[in-house]
Amino acid sequence: MITFLDGTLASALPTQAIVNVGGVGYEVFIPLSSYDKLPAAGQQVQILTHLHVREDAHILYGFMTGAERDLFRLLVNHVSGIGPKLALAVLSGMTVSNFKNAVVNADITSLSKISGLGKKTAERIVLELKDKLGVVAAWEAASAAHAPTAEQSQANEAVLALIALGYKQIDAHKTVRELQEKEGDIKTAEELVKLALKRMAAGR
Repeated sequence: MITFLDGTLASALPTQAIVNVGGVGYEVFIPLSSYDKLPAAGQQVQILTHLHVREDAHILYGFMTGAERDLFRLLVNHVSGIGPKLALAVLSGMTVSNFKNAVVNADITSLSKISGLGKKTAERIVLELKDKLGVVAAWEAASAAHAPTAEQSQANEAVLALIALGYKQIDAHKTVRELQEKEGDIKTAEELVKLALKRMAAGR
């Protein structure tokens, strides 16, 4: 599994980028949200990736933030009828936070405006993702009156990442909460995800 590319940005279009890593050019398909965050060609860049394997090709999809990649994986892995191209269209048409709010509030109208989606697909997204995004969105809403603590932000990111990887929301939430209570020195959401994966893989 290729999880990120760290190299020089050779060139970029709104739909794809080429990253030179040690003399090898990797073509990566990206959403508009990530294109807007890319540096100028010739500069150093790190792009988070998702490798999609088909019978006739191995295709890399790239993202400038973990939240974008997590949402991409949620759509591809948990919504029937949505493949990588449509998942990129979602990310290109709406920010992660706006998408999350639209799903939790069953805002079919806003989702239907995304290019290539349509009302039926929007309804299916809400039906299949609402429970998965519900807890994270509720945490964020509860923190709306005051900025969330670093610990709350870590928990939100880690739970969503674990759901994107295929774990159940209730298990991810429980494991993350237990880790934060017992491990006082966790500094990033990435560390939290790694520890949670180890714990869940061990069945503890």
